[in-house]
Amino acid sequence: MTAVLSGTNGLLQSYDYQVSTTGFSYTFAAGTQVLIIEPAGTLATGTIIMPAAPADGMTITVESTQQVTALTMSGNGGTVVGPAVQLIPNQPLSWVYRTSNTSWYPVYGGAGRATALVSGTSVASTSGTSIDFTSIPSWVKRITVMFSGVSTNGTSNYLVQLGAGSPTTSGYLGASSIVTTGVSCTNFTTGFGVFNNIGAATVIHGSMTITAFGSNVWVASGVSAISGALGTMQTGGSVTLGGTLDRIRITTVNGTDTFDAGSINILYE
Repeated sequence: MTAVLSGTNGLLQSYDYQVSTTGFSYTFAAGTQVLIIEPAGTLATGTIIMPAAPADGMTITVESTQQVTALTMSGNGGTVVGPAVQLIPNQPLSWVYRTSNTSWYPVYGGAGRATALVSGTSVASTSGTSIDFTSIPSWVKRITVMFSGVSTNGTSNYLVQLGAGSPTTSGYLGASSIVTTGVSCTNFTTGFGVFNNIGAATVIHGSMTITAFGSNVWVASGVSAISGALGTMQTGGSVTLGGTLDRIRITTVNGTDTFDAGSINILYE
C-alpha cells in the first residue's frame, strides 16, 4: 500500500498497485482505498474481497489496465450491491460503504459492468466435424457467432448448438430461409440453422446473434450470404437449456461433414 499526504490540498490517498496473474485473489487491507491492477495481458479470472472492517462512507475504487473476463466480488461480511462481473480496461469502478445495513453501493461504473464486448479466439474452420467455444462466463447475456469464408466438404446444413455442460441437440424451435432466384425455408430442431440447401462448394459469410430471454431460454437471429453465387439467408429460433449456458458448437445436421475453409469466432457481452 502507498499512502500520500498532500500538504497543499489536504488529501490522504491510499492505494495499492498489483501486477496480477490469472486466478488472482486480492483483499483490501485496512486503509487502502484504491487498487490498480496492471497485468501483462487479459486475465481469465480474478477475485476482489472488500476490507473486513470498513468505516461508514468509505469508498473503494478498482481499475485494471487489462480485461479481467470473469470477476468475483466478496463483501467480506458485507453485501456488494451491483458487484462487478468483469473489469473493462481503464474503466475504474467505485463503491461506497453504508454501515447501518453493511452494504457496498456502486457510485461509479454502473451495476454489473458487463457492457464491453469480449472477443473469443478465432478458430480456423479448415478441419473437423464441429468447432466448439467453451468456458463462456455465466454472466453473458448476448453472443454473436461470426463466419468468414466458411465451407465444408459436404451438403449438410450448418447448425449452431448451445450447451450447458454439453451441447444441446434437441428442442430447438425455428427455421431458416434462403433467397436466391426463389425462396426456400427449412425448420431445424437440433440446432439453429445457419444456412440451408448448400452445396459442397458453398462459402458462407455472416453472423448470428444469440440473446438471453430468461430462465435459460435463448433466442437467435442471423443473416448470412454466400460468395461466388447469389444467395442470402435469414434465421430465427429459440431453445430452452437445462442449465446455464457455457458453450457454443458449430456443426452440421449430419455431424459428419468436415469443415475445409474459413474461420469462425464469437463475441460476448
